[in-house]
Amino acid sequence: MRDAVTSLIENYDLKGRYLDRDALDTLKSYFSTGVSRVQAAAVINSNAAGIVRQAGSRLFEEVPELIRPGGNAYTTRRYAACLRDMDYYLRYASYALVAGNTNVLDERVLEGLRETYNSLGVPIGPTVRGIQLLKEIVAAQVAEAGITNTGFLDQPFDYMIRELSDKSL
Repeated sequence: MRDAVTSLIENYDLKGRYLDRDALDTLKSYFSTGVSRVQAAAVINSNAAGIVRQAGSRLFEEVPELIRPGGNAYTTRRYAACLRDMDYYLRYASYALVAGNTNVLDERVLEGLRETYNSLGVPIGPTVRGIQLLKEIVAAQVAEAGITNTGFLDQPFDYMIRELSDKSL
């Protein structure tokens, strides 16, 4: 897993260039949000189970057919698997928040997800909605914690949403 700093330096190294003003501005922005990133990750860490439960409840209220007979979250095992997956998305989003980089999402979440969901016949729409709900709940809890420097907060969630929405599963 790479962070924003490692990725930036690697890109400039591959081109054989010194860090220019754009690179330095990127680094400055990353470091200026460092404390807020860690604080946001702490909020997620201390409330993860509740965030996932709340997102799951809201998802199943919005899309009740998921928990009805024949639905992808019908049966206790499938319901638990859905919540487990939402927990994965949240955990890896927190890693990406701290790293300031979405590489971990490609490496650990998105790459294998397509094949797995295809093989299981899992619809992507509710997955995307679940990630949107996680994002909304996290944003509310981070705001409640008094963290105001949150311009970075949506990035990992929006990245997963965009990547999953653009792909035909």
